Amino acid sequence: MKKIVYFVGGLLSPNGMGAILSQKINYLAEHTNYDLYMILTEKAGAPWFYDINPKVKWVNFDINFDELDVMPIYKKVLFYWLKQCKFRQMFTDYLMKVRPDITVSICRREINFINNIKDGSKKVAEIHFARPFYRRFEKPFFPKLINEWISNLWVGSLIKQLKRLDRFVVLTKEDSKNWPELTNLVVIPNFVFSNTSLKSDLSSKRVVAVGRYSWQKGFDMLIDAWKIVSARHPDWHLDIYGSGDNISYQKLADELCLSSSVTCHKSVDHVYEKYSESSIYVLSSRYEGFGLVLVEAMGTGLPVVSFACPCGPRDIIEDGVSGYLVEAGDVRKMAEKICYLIENRDVRESMGQAAIARAGMFSRDQVMHRWIELFESL
Repeated sequence: MKKIVYFVGGLLSPNGMGAILSQKINYLAEHTNYDLYMILTEKAGAPWFYDINPKVKWVNFDINFDELDVMPIYKKVLFYWLKQCKFRQMFTDYLMKVRPDITVSICRREINFINNIKDGSKKVAEIHFARPFYRRFEKPFFPKLINEWISNLWVGSLIKQLKRLDRFVVLTKEDSKNWPELTNLVVIPNFVFSNTSLKSDLSSKRVVAVGRYSWQKGFDMLIDAWKIVSARHPDWHLDIYGSGDNISYQKLADELCLSSSVTCHKSVDHVYEKYSESSIYVLSSRYEGFGLVLVEAMGTGLPVVSFACPCGPRDIIEDGVSGYLVEAGDVRKMAEKICYLIENRDVRESMGQAAIARAGMFSRDQVMHRWIELFESL
């Protein structure tokens, strides 16, 4: 029986990484005879947002790295070093006690030392971010050259550790090309696990987008594109759902005289209902690690219009078949493709059927089969 230790970090709040990791671990607990262990570092005693199968053994080091976020810089440096030293020692002691066959890292603080632990386990790391946007050091009080120099040093130290791993797993074929220094790469995408049978009939005059209200998600560009769409189709409505500051984005829409056709909602618990009530999904991100919302929406039969941002959409969408890929940042072209789908229901329906088939390639069973194959190969 293989022993596998997963480093997870935190399960206290909803986030994409926590959702995927918890579902992976639960799948392995339900469908294999692996002996599974999970390491947490968050504040102990707080309730978890995600449920974990009771077969999984777990430990919480109670390091609480999150408290560093509210410390002044002079204090943060000292306490980070102290916490990291404690973390490294506890992690080492735990692996030496458990003696797993495989240890899985998520390329966070543990990647800096995990290869040095002589517990005998194979070391695997999975990264949930695309390389161009990982370990970017950008402080406004430093000149650009200093920021770039520190970023290069930071990434260089990461590469040294990644080379020592038995396997390094990235989410997309597109991102795999960003790691030319590595020969231990494996591509395994994220998956969507949903029990919903909801499907859109593509008749509603609604377009939907989902994501955090942040610069990354590009909702400012989507609202600019909708200005063009609304002029041609004033009877259609754009709904955006997400966590964060929706008020500022609603204000932007209002300033463009779109208050009657754009609504920036808070996040909702049952997002599949919102997909099924819509006829088109739009992804306007400046960058992604994968773009799981695309697969979610496509699974309910929505054709999609997406910027071909790095990384994810190119791996998920068959351009012209299950949706449209638009050059990143091209607001006018995005508006044109949305309008085309609005004006051609037959195209919406054919793309919607293709989207359902494409989303099936990212099912939990298919993706987890690839993970089990990887573990068995080690």
